[in-house]
Amino acid sequence: MKLTTRGHYSVKALLDLSLQPNYGPTSVKAIASRQDLPAPYLEKLLIEMRRAGLVQSIRGSQGGYQLAREPINISLGQILEAVGETIEPLKSQTPDANLAGDWVTFTLWRRLHQKLKEALYSITLADLYYDARSWQASQGETTSFVV
Repeated sequence: MKLTTRGHYSVKALLDLSLQPNYGPTSVKAIASRQDLPAPYLEKLLIEMRRAGLVQSIRGSQGGYQLAREPINISLGQILEAVGETIEPLKSQTPDANLAGDWVTFTLWRRLHQKLKEALYSITLADLYYDARSWQASQGETTSFVV
């Protein structure tokens, strides 16, 4: 599976939001600047994630976007699904009933697909946050955070 730019930017944005004090709102411009992302594209992704209930928008001068749930309650699979990413196999294939090898291969790929899907929905934003913080600590970094 390859994570597209769309999926990558979405995960980066939500990870950035998870770093805000008390998960408070932050502007698209601030996220885009910190994560080196194009703001107009990021805005579109955040709108999609708002529709999916992952973030909420706050109006006003101190507004912006914030997480709608705790990071532990947002999975990587939910983020990717919210922006239209798919982990479904490229083709819907039906194995040849006369070839055992086709059935074995078909079954193998179906099982691998299911395991990948389970993994994506079991990895939370909190897991990614702690992984990133652990990596930063091992590098001696304490302040900046770019995914």
